[in-house]
Amino acid sequence: MDDTTGTLDEALERIHVSGPERDGWLSNHAPMAVEALVRHGQASAVHRWLDRYGPKLEEMPVAGAPVTGRNWREALGDPRRVADWTAYFERETARAPWRDVLAAWWPRLLPGIAAGATHPVIRVGHSVRTLLTGEETAPRVRELAHALGYWAARHQPLPALTPLGPAPSAAAALDLVPLVPEQSGGIRERFAQLTGFPEWPAQPVRESAAPRPVGPEPVGPEPAHREPVGPESAGPGRFSPEPASADAARSALRELVRASTHRYATHAHGEPIMLVHAATAPNAVLRTLPALPRELWAPSLRAAWAASAAVTAAYAPREASPVPASAGAAPDAGELFARAAAHGDDHTIKFTDTALDVGDALAFSAARRAIELNPPVFD
Repeated sequence: MDDTTGTLDEALERIHVSGPERDGWLSNHAPMAVEALVRHGQASAVHRWLDRYGPKLEEMPVAGAPVTGRNWREALGDPRRVADWTAYFERETARAPWRDVLAAWWPRLLPGIAAGATHPVIRVGHSVRTLLTGEETAPRVRELAHALGYWAARHQPLPALTPLGPAPSAAAALDLVPLVPEQSGGIRERFAQLTGFPEWPAQPVRESAAPRPVGPEPVGPEPAHREPVGPESAGPGRFSPEPASADAARSALRELVRASTHRYATHAHGEPIMLVHAATAPNAVLRTLPALPRELWAPSLRAAWAASAAVTAAYAPREASPVPASAGAAPDAGELFARAAAHGDDHTIKFTDTALDVGDALAFSAARRAIELNPPVFD
């Protein structure tokens, strides 16, 4: 549903004077939250929400040396270059269609999907959803540039992972993810302890073709560098099998989003803020698939699984709680999202947005769990 009020573009213009992080590493959730608010009929609440959230934000850092098609590798994963990366993607999306820029850079960024606690890819997913379903206004295209710039600056692959045997379903795979030994400290310290994940999807597969270049490449006058996409280069969880088709990859990704959303209902008590990303990160990838070449769908599934599994390993509790009694209640999407908007917490708003995508009673119960467990912004 496109925004006809102009609120989203106004909000994005307010947000784009700020950087993607605050207090050193905390993510700026404003563009993701306001997109969800507008999409679910809460445009009238956006500027009030920003008035409350905005004082937390910091100005965009000062730019340094430009990122170009020749030097981008040395700048990849350097958070000090976030302004340089943002400026680079603003230039690229100004002189080429945003879909071409996204398709060129998605396979390069995908190995770092878990960087920034998965917030960069989630921001990309919200941005792409808006561009696919509404008018391609300047603030919306600029938002994609900011999201890609954040991802490039924070890019950090997961450690090498060992296959732990196949799992029959996404829900079973999440249950089989081994928790990190020390669930303390920041997310980078927790991710450093990862050693392996279950193989999923465990379904009939075909052998992957030899790595081959896919296009288009970064646009503009600079020389482009082709990146292979295949089992050796497609991102985290390199051991995972490739589904038989792009459609199978999309179906498996939907299953993962549903399973991780449902799991929140019984495991959110472990860390109710961080565990939302086990669902919202793969859902961001799912939202982006229609804008990508189909040959990128299977690598995208593998990366999404690795991100969801990593968050689960880092933060999930060792014991599940009972399924909430509300899991059998008749769902009312409008009422549920209105509750999340009134609650005001950015993670709760984004998780409820994902739960509405899943659309069943247990997903809605999981969203109610987020509203119960996370501290409200508006009393």
